Order: sequence, then C-alpha cells, then structure tokens
Amino acid sequence: MKHSKKTIIDFYENLGKLFYAIAAADNIVEEIEFKVLKDTVKHKWTKVDPVNDDFQTDAAYQIETVFDWLNSEGFSNSKSCYNEFLEFKNAHPSLFTNDIKRLILRTAMKIASSVTNLNKSEYLLVEKLGFDLKR
Repeated sequence: MKHSKKTIIDFYENLGKLFYAIAAADNIVEEIEFKVLKDTVKHKWTKVDPVNDDFQTDAAYQIETVFDWLNSEGFSNSKSCYNEFLEFKNAHPSLFTNDIKRLILRTAMKIASSVTNLNKSEYLLVEKLGFDLKR
C-alpha cells in the first residue's frame, strides 16, 4: 500500500515522540541519548524511504526534530508521547512491517542502553514497546 507524503511525515514525527518517551522515561534526557538517536536516524532511518519533507530534507529527520523540540520545551509527560505513538500505530498498521518494527526496537534499545547504566524505567518501556508492536 502506498502512503501519502503527509502520512509518512506523521509516521516519523510519531517515532520522534516514541523515542523521546523512551529517553525521558526516567525523567532525564541525556545528551548521549540524543546523539545516539541522531546517528541512528542518519545511518538507518534515512534509508527507509525516499520521502522528503516540505523543506526538501529527508522526512526521517522529523524524528530528530520532534525529539529535540520536546526536549527543549521540557516536555515531561513521556507517557502521553508513547500513547500518541500507539494511537498512530493502531491507525496505520500497514506502515509497521516486520523490518520497521525491528528497526524501531533496535533504535529504542540503543537509546535506552546509551547511558552507562541501563535505566530500569527505560528498559521496561522498551519491553512494553516490544509487546505493543506485536499486537
């Protein structure tokens, strides 16, 4: 199924919310978590599809933009970010192929494990994500 440009951009924006939720699950977003996200977007997510946003930039960079915006605004409700991601996932299940689900989980785990000590709240949210992606 071919998805609209808007849907693809919304997809990446919701991934930004999800990955922010993972990083903020312990109420602290470390600089290394954002660095790991940026590296993963550049080397993995930009390879997913050729869609550009309105600024003629790969739409995958919306992941970083949303994550950074939420962090700079001091958004503290990671649960609502996670729930918004789930609502989007449930509304657009065809976007979530097995390969995309694996990449989402790998990215979430990289973010959660980027800090020296894997934080229990972040790890539990990654575990919940694994379960929610199977539904």
